[in-house]
Formats: sequence, structure tokens, C-alpha cells
Amino acid sequence: MLKHQLIHPEINAVLGAAGHHGKVLIADGNYPASSKIGPNAKLVHLNLMPGVLTCNQVLQAVLSALPVEAINTMMYETTGQYALTEDPPVWADYRETMKAASLGLELEPIEKWAFYDAVATPDHILTIQTADQQRFANVLLTIGVRMD
Repeated sequence: MLKHQLIHPEINAVLGAAGHHGKVLIADGNYPASSKIGPNAKLVHLNLMPGVLTCNQVLQAVLSALPVEAINTMMYETTGQYALTEDPPVWADYRETMKAASLGLELEPIEKWAFYDAVATPDHILTIQTADQQRFANVLLTIGVRMD
């Protein structure tokens, strides 16, 4: 029986086989997961209905299961119809989740198109597609090294 919060068998199998520098994308409901994916990545759909599950809920589960050395978000647009003038509210939720997980990391935004490029690498091992409806809720984790 697993002791961490993440109990999804397929996700645990992928993470269990992953190594240092592997990338895990927790994608919001608007992310084009079928076309913006690394060549070695597994796609797991957890999008049951709008808003169920959220990226932050998945982040909580994943952080309970593996070491993380970097957390990147997709930088929000500052012009156009989807523009924001400040960080999306979900980023504050991520910071609280990271703090609760005792991570000494900062969220590091990546420009939108560079974010897509960062996902489409051979190190990308898993995309977890959620139904999160918040804008710019995508979060990319880089797996770290287990120290204990």
C-alpha cells in the first residue's frame, strides 16, 4: 500500500520509472495535450468535467510522491483577448501548495511559446490533463534527486 497521497496506478507507474530531469506537465483544460507533448511522454486524462480535477489538486498529489527541483508555469499573455495584468490567482494556490510540501523553490514562468518547446522535449515523460478552467494554470515539474 502506498503511503503518499498519489494513488493513481498509471501515474505512479510512469513516475516510478522516471529519473532525474524528467518533466511532468500538469495541464489545464485548455492545454493542447494531444499536439504539444514530448516524444516519450505518456498522456493521462483526468478531465472528468469542467473544473474536476484542478491542476492544484494534481500538484498536491504529485508533490507527495516525488522530489522536484524546478517548477515552471506558462507565462500569461499581457496583450490580446486572454491578457492578464497580474499573476493568475492559481499561482498563489501553487505557492501555498509548494510551501505545504516544504519546497524551497520559486515558481519560474516561461514565455508561452517557450513553454510549449520545453514540453516537447525527450525529457517530457508525462502529461496529466486536468479539467481546470483557470487561465494559465499549466505547471511543468522537473524531477529532482531523492536525498533520503
